[in-house]
Amino acid sequence: MADFEERQVGDLKIRIDRGLCVGFGDCVEGAPAAFRLDDEGLAVFTQPEQVERECLLAACEACPVDALTVWDETGEQVVPAARAARE
Repeated sequence: MADFEERQVGDLKIRIDRGLCVGFGDCVEGAPAAFRLDDEGLAVFTQPEQVERECLLAACEACPVDALTVWDETGEQVVPAARAARE
């Protein structure tokens, strides 16, 4: 069973896939106001609406296991970016 947490932040929809999250904490490092690790060591939202859009996107992109997915207002997935675009 999937364990997702979703939040609408401005024009972005952000999903944490807690089944994929392994608690590296890169998202917390990148945007500590937006994310924290819970008692299980997995990412949860705190106050992502208080983080600048670019900082929030970079924190989501930093996830090494792609547990964070972001869609823009058109429904296009922007994080994780296509692997080819990252190289």
